[in-house]
Amino acid sequence: MRDDVSNHRKVWFITGAGRGMGADIAQAVLAAGHAVVATGRDTDRIAAALGHAENLLPVRLDVTSRADAEAAVHAAVSRFGRIDVLVNNAASFYAGYFEELTPEQVDRQLAVSLIGPMNVTRAVLPVMRHQRSGHIISISSSAGLAAGFDFVSAYAASKFGLEGWMESLHAEIAPFGITTTIVNPGFFRTELLTEQSTNYAQPSVADYDERRGPLLEYWKSQNGRQSGDPAKLARALVTIASEEPPPRRFIAGADAIATTEQKIAGLQAQIEAYRELSTSLDFDREPAALAK
Repeated sequence: MRDDVSNHRKVWFITGAGRGMGADIAQAVLAAGHAVVATGRDTDRIAAALGHAENLLPVRLDVTSRADAEAAVHAAVSRFGRIDVLVNNAASFYAGYFEELTPEQVDRQLAVSLIGPMNVTRAVLPVMRHQRSGHIISISSSAGLAAGFDFVSAYAASKFGLEGWMESLHAEIAPFGITTTIVNPGFFRTELLTEQSTNYAQPSVADYDERRGPLLEYWKSQNGRQSGDPAKLARALVTIASEEPPPRRFIAGADAIATTEQKIAGLQAQIEAYRELSTSLDFDREPAALAK
């Protein structure tokens, strides 16, 4: 049965809402008085994380399945009549040196963290176009802006792809009154680095042996020690979603700002170092016609 949403209450559709950051976002949205379509592969896990509420609809969704995405959107609209905010949050982390990650692991990384958001957004867009309103928030990472460190090549590829797609998508859908926001969190104490979310490449190339051990120890040691508070980030998303217009990009966390500023400085230095060569690459001008 359709629940007619009041004018001030928005309907949020959140992926990966059964645990981690997705559950934090759903809880913050519910606390702010909005309606939530909380999606995930296990609806029992969603119920355990979020409980039961009149304005909460748990829906099964594997983001790698287009059929699941379409069914979840249909369930959302059947219950609430609209979708105002989509949060592409579901992601995975396949960590390791690129040469040691199998092609299948890279495929799975892209399937969840890049193709997954595309599947869900493709299903949601007809609803938002019909409304002539909506807001798409995609959770990227600092690794989607600057990834010059070991062990994140597959993850960074998915996040860089997510950002390029989102930036272009904005230009396509803005005329329909639909806005977009890319969120770049730094290190937040989510479940991304838990054994349930992180998959490591199996050692297979001896040349990496000396560096691999300390890196594995570092990544595993970071779980539970990240400085960012995911509940605060969740509340920040509620805040930016209420702004008109919302930000095109939100850099989340002091560490993320530092990483981004370093990236900007590095790009500017490269521009200046090669400005003369870069600006010399146009065709030479044709000589002016001789005056008669």
